[in-house]
Amino acid sequence: MAFDGIVVKSVVEELRERLKGGRIDKIFQPEKDEIILQVRSIGQNFKLILSANASYPRIHLTDLTKDNPLNPPVFCMVLRKHLSGGKILDIGFHDFERIVDLEVESINELGDVSTKKLIIEIMGRHSNIILVNNENRIIDAIKHVDNEISSVREVMPARPYMLPPSQDKISPADINIQSLLENAAKTGNISIEKFLLNNIKGFSPLLCREICYLANIDGKKPLEFLSDQSVNRLENVLQDIVNRINASDFEPCIAFEDENYENPVDFHCFRLRQYKYVKTLPSISTVLNEFYAIKDAYERLKQKKADLVKVIHTNIDRCQKKISLQQEKLREVADREKLKLYGELITANIYSIPKNAKSVSLLNYYSEEGEYIDIPLDDNLSPQENAQRYYKQYSKAKNAYASTSIQLEESLKELEYLESVSQLLDDCTTVQEINEIRQELAEQGYISLKKGPASKKQDNPSKPLCCKSSDGYYIYIGKNNKQNDMLTLKTAQANDIWLHTKNIPGSHVIIRKHTREDVPSTTLLEAAMLAAYHSKAKMSSNVPVDYTTVRNVKKPNGAKPGMVIYENYKTIIVTPEKDTINKLLNKQLI
Repeated sequence: MAFDGIVVKSVVEELRERLKGGRIDKIFQPEKDEIILQVRSIGQNFKLILSANASYPRIHLTDLTKDNPLNPPVFCMVLRKHLSGGKILDIGFHDFERIVDLEVESINELGDVSTKKLIIEIMGRHSNIILVNNENRIIDAIKHVDNEISSVREVMPARPYMLPPSQDKISPADINIQSLLENAAKTGNISIEKFLLNNIKGFSPLLCREICYLANIDGKKPLEFLSDQSVNRLENVLQDIVNRINASDFEPCIAFEDENYENPVDFHCFRLRQYKYVKTLPSISTVLNEFYAIKDAYERLKQKKADLVKVIHTNIDRCQKKISLQQEKLREVADREKLKLYGELITANIYSIPKNAKSVSLLNYYSEEGEYIDIPLDDNLSPQENAQRYYKQYSKAKNAYASTSIQLEESLKELEYLESVSQLLDDCTTVQEINEIRQELAEQGYISLKKGPASKKQDNPSKPLCCKSSDGYYIYIGKNNKQNDMLTLKTAQANDIWLHTKNIPGSHVIIRKHTREDVPSTTLLEAAMLAAYHSKAKMSSNVPVDYTTVRNVKKPNGAKPGMVIYENYKTIIVTPEKDTINKLLNKQLI
């Protein structure tokens, strides 16, 4: 992702065109590191997002709507006090650095006109949003940086505002390409890409790669290894890029992972020829809005999953340790029948065993070979007492085996359940789906919910996925264990086909049959692929998927959500094919 100085230039020019002279109507802070300004300009309402998120810092126009906290954070209240109703005089940036400032004119408490700057610094985890007065003193910042955090540059109220240290690079507005490349030839072993990155302001690794791609050269090589022809191509491409930067000749685009155009991997204000799947859009804000909507939603979703992931993994670890101890216990009592045999042989030969003997060799009359067995004895006990000692040890071992076997079975079932929840949580794509799993874990006693609106059960629970097979059959996929139970045990008909990965955590999948006739093999294969894809084995090959009619699937009494047993099944081996899965999910109906 390249929110570089060139992208900043294109954003600032767009914002100047649309927001300069506009008035700030409303100010919101939906996230701890994010501000949204609602601006009235040129007869329209615009929403300007400023984000100091460590992963996705940015500034651009947006059409997204977010929920705001009932009690606005302090920084939001400070901005409302100083900027509400203010007029945006200008939007500037600092010589291709990733710093943008909004100059705002407003009326202060005394009724006087005052000018302030709202500055966003786009610098990864050091990103910040800072309000500065006309004396260049900080009023407040969304992130406070005291001298314990940084001895170089404090960002605290009442401190003078200082720009971050400037990089010693050439501005694209002042560059001499020929002179630059002559210097590159003298730098020795540094690669072309790194040389461009280290010497030209506003350039990102992405843009440096793009320049080398357009010049058809290996950007990892030093310039001295390039032919004169390659150097000429590089010079021409670089000159063209610089000319387009200075002329603001931009072509904003998003690059995607594949032909489905669903997973964005990069963006820029120049068209990216190094990528195969690229979508150009009319403005840089449109690009940033679409790109970050997906990335930001993913990041926020990941954060909302984080505590549940920790709870599940902690309980999986606990379960695995418990299983290990229980299996060790079973190994310890595996020879319990030998204890019973010792007791019986001593009892049968009780009068022939001498007193105070430390061991005795007795005929094993249970064995066809008729061999003798050496039996250790406690010489402080009589033969009768030794026999009773072995019977007691046997009884204790037998009881331990029985109880531990039951405990082990319960532990294995719990582990299976937790692994299924882990897989289903991994597949969650909405906050509602996460909350439903949170509710399920609370009902199973793994977590407690805070009292309040969030702890209430959902009135409208999410629905299973539904898509159509190539043959026109409806295929349903459970997205959590409650859905799995509802889908399999209540929604599906007795003759519908039920599928699940064999001994692998995953979703229940149902093929809704039209008639009592057999389901076409293509539909069965597609449903099996969906079952494999919505399982822990989604990235594997040759995944076994069991299938049977719904009438053969039962839920044992007391079983946890999503846990069933089944019989009279067949197994199909599939590999989830990306193209097939995408085509099916693109036909998603719910």
